[in-house]
Amino acid sequence: MNDGAVERARRMLSRGGIRQVLCAFTDVRGYLLTFSIPAREFIEGSVFEEGIGFDGSSVRGFGSIERSDMVWKPDPTTLRIIPWTEGIHASAIMFGDVYEAGGSERADSDPRGFVARRMEEKLKGSGRSAVFGPEIEFFVFDGVDIRNLVWDPFVTPNGGEGDSWGAPRVLPRSGEIYELPIIRPKEGYFRAPPEDRTLEYRNELVYYLERMGIIVEYHHHEVATAGQVELDFKPLGLVDVGDAFYIYKFAAKNVARKRGLLATFMPKPIYMDNASGMHTHQSLWDGRPFGGTNLFADPDDEYGLSQLGRYYVGGLLEHAPALTALNAPTVNSYKRLVPGFEAPIYIAWSPSNRSALVRVPAYFRKPSAIRIEYRGADPSQNPYLGISAQLAAGLDGIRRKIDPGDPVMKDIYRLSERERRELGIGELPTSLKEALEYLASDEVIQRVLGSHVYDAFMELKTDEWNQYSLYITPWEFMKYFDV
Repeated sequence: MNDGAVERARRMLSRGGIRQVLCAFTDVRGYLLTFSIPAREFIEGSVFEEGIGFDGSSVRGFGSIERSDMVWKPDPTTLRIIPWTEGIHASAIMFGDVYEAGGSERADSDPRGFVARRMEEKLKGSGRSAVFGPEIEFFVFDGVDIRNLVWDPFVTPNGGEGDSWGAPRVLPRSGEIYELPIIRPKEGYFRAPPEDRTLEYRNELVYYLERMGIIVEYHHHEVATAGQVELDFKPLGLVDVGDAFYIYKFAAKNVARKRGLLATFMPKPIYMDNASGMHTHQSLWDGRPFGGTNLFADPDDEYGLSQLGRYYVGGLLEHAPALTALNAPTVNSYKRLVPGFEAPIYIAWSPSNRSALVRVPAYFRKPSAIRIEYRGADPSQNPYLGISAQLAAGLDGIRRKIDPGDPVMKDIYRLSERERRELGIGELPTSLKEALEYLASDEVIQRVLGSHVYDAFMELKTDEWNQYSLYITPWEFMKYFDV
């Protein structure tokens, strides 16, 4: 434990008048879990040194009931004051790693402390580092009544042809009227107020995020209607970017609630409109990020991408089917991965081309800006697992010198099946079940997770698929009741 970091954390708690500390970690599925400890226990007590015990059998994918005692140990470098709390509610949040009973051995069930930290330490041991910049999209709604979702006659796809457009709280309640102006489906990108009703919310969210150490580069309304937004923060290392992801979601949901709104990171809540992705930009460095050499950059290459960078792309493409299980880990994720909504479904790479799974952004050609963008991820994932798996896939491509082939310069959505076959373009899994089958045969990705997390993830997600398969949906009544 870093004594200097502990002392700085104690001073922050004392000088900030903090009463409670939310102690944070995640389950295998990716849900943020917290419990509270009075700040005095960190300031005057020994929690920093010893941690605190909890029941691991009550956490999805952690300990069994006969091996349930676990210890949470804080990471003092992650302490952040929650700026919208005050008085008796003045709180901070801090991430920690999970250990087995006794507190000396890392728990192999912990996505942060075992999977992501182990992956980062392995990379550091080779003299390299990696940074990641996820583009996290989400929706903000006025309200959602999941017991009373509606078919909306006001907006329909294809000029009124086909099934109508369903969404949470699109129809007004009795006595209410639509608030105009509205944004039509797929026309929300960069819209200005008053059509964009999320600007003040985003401004407030940026203010709080930056007070919590998450530096936002820019933010905007996204393509879909009904309050789809994106805020991009500066790139970070593997463990740090996972922490930032959860601070981002934590702040987004709580600031929305303060304003009487609901924020959701469900990938596709609206039928026939764009879904929320998490395109993940990444680069590999020799030495410190932005202080060493960007190993993906080659100024003499046509696309600015080095041969090592191409091998990294080859690894991402090789392992893409298995990666999808971790980076698109919900049943709903696969309603995003369909043609026509800017989401990738074909396994190919390209500079600039947004129909490809892996992209080399061409905004700027300076060496520090060269990076690879993986577009097959969404914000329902556990980033400690999903991004670790992306890194492992890329590194496997480097190790095995996997050639990704020539970049695809055409709109892949418009290619015929024969043309895609001739170019050797495969397809991503079309369901969670299919993705899990690919993960079950990918030993590289399994090794990254470790046997415990892999087994727990497969069990949880297989059960999730089985629940979904058995459920009778409203769509089925609408489609088949009169058969």
